[in-house]
Amino acid sequence: MDVFDAVAEPNRRALMDVLAEGERTAGELVATLPGLTQPTVSRHLRVLREVGLVEVRPQAQRRIYALRADGLVAIDDWIERYRRYWTGHLDALERHLEDNQGGIDE
Repeated sequence: MDVFDAVAEPNRRALMDVLAEGERTAGELVATLPGLTQPTVSRHLRVLREVGLVEVRPQAQRRIYALRADGLVAIDDWIERYRRYWTGHLDALERHLEDNQGGIDE
């Protein structure tokens, strides 16, 4: 499994969204994702760790999970090819809106 396979699963993306807000224990992650059991969350976290998107560190009796920013490099590199496409379209939209703003205010 690679990074793309890992993030293709919606529950894993949801876990990453929560971890983007800050470090969490597995229990805290389970509490923020209703409908997912602790074993299910643990399996998803294992996959995210294996592909390098999440890291874990022990803290006393707990395990603290956090995103690994460098794990997202592969996704960012892939998106970069398409970013130019969107940038060009967004620039054209901005020009269009600026050119037509006079008609809206009148």
